[in-house]
Amino acid sequence: MINVLVISQSSPFDDLNIRDALDMTLIFAAVDQNVSWLFSGPAVLALKKHQQPNSIGIKDFFKNIKTLEIYDVENIYVCEKSLFDYGLNKHDLLIAAQTLNFSEQQTLIKNQKHVVNI
Repeated sequence: MINVLVISQSSPFDDLNIRDALDMTLIFAAVDQNVSWLFSGPAVLALKKHQQPNSIGIKDFFKNIKTLEIYDVENIYVCEKSLFDYGLNKHDLLIAAQTLNFSEQQTLIKNQKHVVNI
């Protein structure tokens, strides 16, 4: 298996970057890659519970993030500082995720064969 890391750093309300990252993560998982997903910056907002994107005209694909466990995508990471910056903690998230500080994020990145930054 090849280690692949998908990094999301943009707001879930801009373009379709988070949706594209979700699709890519599921594709990597479907072809038996060891895929991880790191949420950083405003991308952490994609994991926030109780959102209503339909109210601002965005299709609710956030609930699809919960399907990651069906595909055995267990390596979900969030930037510790980004959670703090947006007033969130691990209990505010849709799915279980491991928080990483900057140093731990750098180690994670170094341990990957491929890194996709969306």
